[in-house]
Amino acid sequence: MPDPAVPPTPPVPLAALLAREDLALRQIAGPVDPAAVIHWAHTSEMADPYPYLLGGELLLTAGVHVPEAAGSGAYFDGYVSRIVAAGGAALGFGLAPVHDTVPRALVAACDAYELPLIEVPPQTTFSGVARAVWQLMAQARLAELRRVTEAQQSLAAAASRPDPVPSVLRQLAQRVGGQAVLYGPEGGELAAAGREPGGEVRGALTELAGVVRPGPTSTSGTPTSPTPTSATDKVSDTHLAAYALGAGQGFVLGVAAPHRDPGDHTIASVAAVLLSLLTGEHQSGSGAARSSALVRLLLGAGPEDVAGLLGAGRWVVVHARPYAHAPDAVAASALGAALGSPLVDLAEDVVRVLVPADREARPQPGWTLGVSAPARPHEWPAADTQAARALARARANRSELVRHDARPGLAALVPPAEAEAHARALLAPIADSPALTETLRTWLSLHGSWDRTAVALAVHRNTVRQRVARCAALLGTDLDDPDVRMELWFALGRDLRQ
Repeated sequence: MPDPAVPPTPPVPLAALLAREDLALRQIAGPVDPAAVIHWAHTSEMADPYPYLLGGELLLTAGVHVPEAAGSGAYFDGYVSRIVAAGGAALGFGLAPVHDTVPRALVAACDAYELPLIEVPPQTTFSGVARAVWQLMAQARLAELRRVTEAQQSLAAAASRPDPVPSVLRQLAQRVGGQAVLYGPEGGELAAAGREPGGEVRGALTELAGVVRPGPTSTSGTPTSPTPTSATDKVSDTHLAAYALGAGQGFVLGVAAPHRDPGDHTIASVAAVLLSLLTGEHQSGSGAARSSALVRLLLGAGPEDVAGLLGAGRWVVVHARPYAHAPDAVAASALGAALGSPLVDLAEDVVRVLVPADREARPQPGWTLGVSAPARPHEWPAADTQAARALARARANRSELVRHDARPGLAALVPPAEAEAHARALLAPIADSPALTETLRTWLSLHGSWDRTAVALAVHRNTVRQRVARCAALLGTDLDDPDVRMELWFALGRDLRQ
C-alpha cells in the first residue's frame, strides 16, 4: 500500500488538542507520543472509511455503523486496520447518543494497530472538536509564518556582514536545527556550519548535491541533459535537501536536518537565493574584474588598458528610456540582465548599458532603445554619442529600437583631415552652441519634421523652429535647398567623430 498523501496544512500536536480543558478529551488506547500530530478532523459513520480519508486525520465517529454482533472483535479489527492503512492519525469515539462506553474490542484493536483512541465525552460535540483543531491550526500557521519571517530577516542580516557566506550558512543551520554546506563547482566542500552529521549522512548529502549540479554542456554551451534545481532525500532519520545556486554556476547548497517542514523549505530557499547572489560574482570573476577595471580608470588608465578585464574586444553602447516613467535602479538592472550585461549606468532619464558586441541588442518590452555601432574601447565616447542620437531617432519615430548606421558612405572618399577642416569652417558660426548644433543635426536626420524633432529633443516645436531659423541666419544659407542640407549633414557627420 503506498504512503498516504498528507494534506498540505500545518500539523497540530495531538497533545495540544488533548490539553484543551473545554473539550475534556481523554486518550484511552494506542501509543502516547508527544510528537504525534493531526492535520484536520473528519466525521464519518461509514463502516469502511478508507475511501474518504486523505491521511493525517482525526477521524470522529459515534459508532452508528457498528453492528450489534461486533463484540467478537473481528469487526473492529478490520475497521481500525483500514483507518491505519488510509493514514489516519487518530480515532475519536463519541459516547453519545449510541454508545455509553467505548467498546472494549475497539480499545484492543487500537492498541494492536497502535492507533491513538480518543474518548469524546457526551457534552463535547464533534463540531466543537473540529473547531478546536482549526483554531490550533491557525495558531500553528501564524507561528510558522512568524518563524519564517524572522528567519528571512536574520538571513538577510547575515548576508550583509563582512563574512556573508559563512554567516548565512550559520544562520541557516541554526534555523533548521541541522547542518548547511556550500559545495563548489567541482564538488568540493567550500564551507559548512551547524551540527556535524554522521559519515553516512554526509556522503549522501554530497551525492545529492551532485544531482542538482549542472552536467556537461554541448559545444553551444547548453546542458546536454536537463538538471533539476533542487532535490530531497532521507537517510535514517535525517532529511536531506540540495539547491542549485544561480543559473548553471555549479555552486550547490546542501542541508541536513532532523525535520523538513514547509517552513524549513522556505527558509532554505531564501538562503539559496542569497548565496546565489554572493557566489555568482566569484564563479566568473566578473565582479572582481569590473572592480579592478574601475579602480584602474580612476587611477588614470585609459579604456583600452582595462578592456581586457571586461572580457570582450568590441562593444556596443545602448541608451534606453522606459515608455511611461523615469527609470529606477531595479528596472535598470533588469534591463542590463535582459541585454546580457551587468555594466549599467542609471542617469536621470536614461539608462546606458555597455554590451559585448557579440550579444545582439534586441527590443525590450516597455523600453525605447538606441544602439551604437560596435566600438573598441578608445571609440566608446563616440559610440556613446551614437547611441544617444539613435535613441532620439527611435523616440521621434516611435520605434522600439534604432541602430546607428555605420556603413561607409561618400564621406569615406574625402581625406579625413580635409573633411574635418571643411566641417569646422562650415559649422564655425554655430559651433559654440551645442543646442543649435544638435537641433540642426536632429532636424536634418528626421527630414525636416518639426514635430518629430521636438519629440526627439524633448522641447516644444516652436523652440525647434526658432533654433533652426537661428542656424539658417548664422550660417547664411537656405536650409530648404537639398544641396545645402546634404553639405551640412556631411559636416555634422564629420563633427560627430571629433
